Amino acid sequence: MQKLKNYIHGEWIEGTGNGIPLYNAVTGEQVAISDTEGLNFEQALDYGRTIGYKNLSSMTFYDRGEMLKKVALYLLERKKKYYELSYKTGATHVDSWVDIEGGFGTFFTYSGLAKRMLPNTPFWVDGDTQKISANGTHLGTHILTPSEGVSVQINAYNFPVWGMLEKLSTSLLAGVPSIVKPSPFGSYLTNAVFQDMIESGILPEGAVQLVCGEPGNILDYVQDGDSVLFTGSATTGRKLKSLPSVAGNAVRFNMEADSLNCSILGLEAKPGTPEFDLFIKEVRNEMTTKAGQKCTAIRRIIVPENLIGDVQHALSKALDQTKIGNPLSRETRMGSLVGKQQYDEVLRKINLLKAETELIYDGQHELVDADYENGAFMSPKLFLNDKPFEKNISHDVEAFGPVSTLMPYKDAEEAAALAKRGKGSLVGSIVSYDDQFVAETSWKMASQHGRIFVLNRDNAKESTGHGSPLPTLMHGGPGRAGGGEEMGGLNGLHFFLQKTAIQGSPDILTAITKVYQQGAEKKYSDKHPFQKYFEEVEVGDSLETAGRTVTDADIVNFSNVSWDHFYAHTDATSLSGTIFDKTVAHGYFILSAAAGLFVSGKKGPVIANYGLENCSFFKPVYAGDTITVYLTAKEKINRGVKGRNIPSGVVKWLVEVVNQREEVVCVATILTLVAKQSPFIDLNVKNVQKILNGLTETTTAKWGKMSPQQMIEHLEHGVLVSLGEPEADKCYTPEEHLEKWQDSLYNHRKMPKDFPAPFLADDEKLLELRHKNLEAAKQAFLENLKRFVIYYKENPQAEHMNFVFGKLNKEMWELMHRKHFTHHFEQFGLI
Repeated sequence: MQKLKNYIHGEWIEGTGNGIPLYNAVTGEQVAISDTEGLNFEQALDYGRTIGYKNLSSMTFYDRGEMLKKVALYLLERKKKYYELSYKTGATHVDSWVDIEGGFGTFFTYSGLAKRMLPNTPFWVDGDTQKISANGTHLGTHILTPSEGVSVQINAYNFPVWGMLEKLSTSLLAGVPSIVKPSPFGSYLTNAVFQDMIESGILPEGAVQLVCGEPGNILDYVQDGDSVLFTGSATTGRKLKSLPSVAGNAVRFNMEADSLNCSILGLEAKPGTPEFDLFIKEVRNEMTTKAGQKCTAIRRIIVPENLIGDVQHALSKALDQTKIGNPLSRETRMGSLVGKQQYDEVLRKINLLKAETELIYDGQHELVDADYENGAFMSPKLFLNDKPFEKNISHDVEAFGPVSTLMPYKDAEEAAALAKRGKGSLVGSIVSYDDQFVAETSWKMASQHGRIFVLNRDNAKESTGHGSPLPTLMHGGPGRAGGGEEMGGLNGLHFFLQKTAIQGSPDILTAITKVYQQGAEKKYSDKHPFQKYFEEVEVGDSLETAGRTVTDADIVNFSNVSWDHFYAHTDATSLSGTIFDKTVAHGYFILSAAAGLFVSGKKGPVIANYGLENCSFFKPVYAGDTITVYLTAKEKINRGVKGRNIPSGVVKWLVEVVNQREEVVCVATILTLVAKQSPFIDLNVKNVQKILNGLTETTTAKWGKMSPQQMIEHLEHGVLVSLGEPEADKCYTPEEHLEKWQDSLYNHRKMPKDFPAPFLADDEKLLELRHKNLEAAKQAFLENLKRFVIYYKENPQAEHMNFVFGKLNKEMWELMHRKHFTHHFEQFGLI
């Protein structure tokens, strides 16, 4: 029988004990053995703190985001085998999709957040700069850096993939190495995904380790700077949190515990309304998805007292129609519990519930291609608590399976009170079309809930459901739910980061934060900042503009153009009692006039205005005042670009507008998209000719079979095809892949050296030469390149077929030729 290996201090290691046998939850057959006996946990933690921390923390946030994306893509290509293992845990295809591809989706989400919102530095400036001195020579701000330690992540059995990736998405992005400790049950699935993460070679050494089995005494070795993330029962979580090694050291502890989540049906949501039907469907789904083994599942069904019978009838009917059985069957809608041990535990909790409440639905389902004896199957159970303010068992005991309790309420006050009797929940939902009821109930129950999900006919089609935590929203809850906070977008990273206040002069803070601070030294040069590519722009690059004197005509004209006829700009007789002495220039005119002063009219790397932040007007500007602008590169933000967009980054520019007395009248931050330098040669004929001067008959290729003349004639043929001489007869790329191939023309990735051009599959065709020698071939190529430039100036709308990329327009042909020329010039060592 396969024994699952552990991955610690860079090696795959088998435990030395007998281990824990792991069984197929559907058939009862043994699948694997998990064993951690004999592992050196102290060494594993030390390895993470040293090698792992050094490698991860030295990466930038942007690069870690790119790393998450690469890992997710690598795993996505191998998803089929994960599904095959997931079925053995009792999960249906839908259950498995949530666990497996939902986990990958978390990596994708955090990668996107990093590339849009996080800096290309190993630290993260948090919040605005504070002026803490009268003259601005002493400033303060905060930076976030990876907490110097290792994160031990203890996960539950219900989501073997998502549970791991959800935690890793934030810890890896924050730059903190992790040791993953899944529940033994289902750990064979976690192990398979983890193996592929390591085999991908994408993660740096020491970034992640895996302990597949019992945790042993691993938490005895945590120390200052380490962190523990726990998902499981509140009782176990509290025990771990109180361990001397955790409580006695500066160990961060995050707990996400099971909770008695509720769903409330609105007072107006009677049978026949869309909300009643949505409620029944949602409760049914939450009772049966993952066989109720979800920390967010609905355990308490809170219903208007006059609708108890209607809900009981409708829900019982819906549960009757739910097919239970082998997850591999297409009929099956609910699988099994994860194992017999969990079955026995759920049964024990059911018997506790029976002591105070009535079992009103006990499904008698015939299994699909399975049997109760071998598998860990349990039919849905529905209880009724007729006096939920007196009988507390429903608010205290959670059966972690397809089990829920129905209970009545009279009004919004009672509904909220019952919701809060769970003493802290991950999620509570309200299904209602009554805005007032929803508003009153939600804010009253919010203090005891980590998330409130409201469902009605308006959002039903796009709703993600009561039980689905989302990467962009917090997952956690107060009280019984553990008081933890996971994900929540970028907030989820804060658990792993150390926040440090930085104080110093403007120059010092600029040097530390890589963000320009007002008052720091400006760098002036002859080259206009807007003529610099993203890589060339440096924080502090500045421009001082000429002055512009504002006139009465400017104010009148701007009023007419903008339709802004506010009295302060147009009516000098209405200014008594105001802060203005005479009609004043519009604030947005000042900003527009500033832009007119600092922009460069010549075409350059700046692509577009991307936004405006923190615009403030400090002093009025009147006709006769002269304004001057200081433009300074404040911050650079690397940016992931998809599709047919020019690779670029965002530059934030500090705009300081002063009057003739050097008084600051306006300060704003503008954002521009700035193109990155292309690694490909441009199509300037003189430059290409200069490059070709280095090509001779004896020049040898670094790869491929082409001779120098064959390469030049190959490029010339490509230019002629782009002129329609001849028109390519077909595109060899399948239609479903064509858009992806065309998009690739816009990125800065070079053509692969081993790319087999489909239309040159015949080597004989490649050898056919049209020109008498290399010099003649060069001349013909350059002449046709000149023709290409002129042709698309005269015919800017022309399109012609390419063998690989399909029909291309002027822009796309230019991009293709630039990549193609660079590829072959590098092939012969010319550039």
